[in-house]
Amino acid sequence: MTRRRWIADRISGDEALLLGKNAEHLSRVLRARVGQQFEIATPTGVRLGKIVDIQPDRVAFSTTELPHMEAERASTKIHIYLAVFKFDRFDWAVEKCTELGASSIVPLIARRTDAHLAAAAQKRVERWRRMAHEAAQQSRRDSVPHIANPEKLEKAISAAAGYCIVLAENEREHNLRDVLDQSPELSLAVGPEGGWTEPEVGFFREHKWIAASLGDSILRAETAAIAALAIAQAFS
Repeated sequence: MTRRRWIADRISGDEALLLGKNAEHLSRVLRARVGQQFEIATPTGVRLGKIVDIQPDRVAFSTTELPHMEAERASTKIHIYLAVFKFDRFDWAVEKCTELGASSIVPLIARRTDAHLAAAAQKRVERWRRMAHEAAQQSRRDSVPHIANPEKLEKAISAAAGYCIVLAENEREHNLRDVLDQSPELSLAVGPEGGWTEPEVGFFREHKWIAASLGDSILRAETAAIAALAIAQAFS
């Protein structure tokens, strides 16, 4: 049977701790007991954790190497630059991009981002980080993607890492699958409702981002982000 995996909140030697809501869920909801074993994701890899102490807001594990742990295939680090859109759908995109393995998610303030959403985005970051943490554990990831503070597009994309691709609905020459390569790090930018403005397209071009499309269909932003990430995982 597959063990449930938790991402440690604190590590000290061979001891790992779950704190706060993670500990409360394990102790009160799942009614875990001393001696039970789970997989524990730590900065140095996934280990086998045995509960040695359990409190409502603190669960302590002793950890050892996981027996017969298969070596994980090296995968491309994929950073999603996602223009802010309606929060209920943005929440969903954060959750699904986490499940699909995004290394980081950067909320972008684009020119067509609604002014009220742009103003409120900073207050939403901690919620997005909690959602990413929960989704990472649910999908048995060994780390949580970094959720950056919202940034204006020009600042964010000029510092993007790796091979950079911007999804543009008006692009007719290049399909995403055709422009992917074997780079160890990839940045993908997904625009807001209404798409990128011409100055933004020019700014991407100036910073050597490659424009690509997902085909003829006009997709919602959250759908485009998920489709692009899935394609990148499959073909990069």
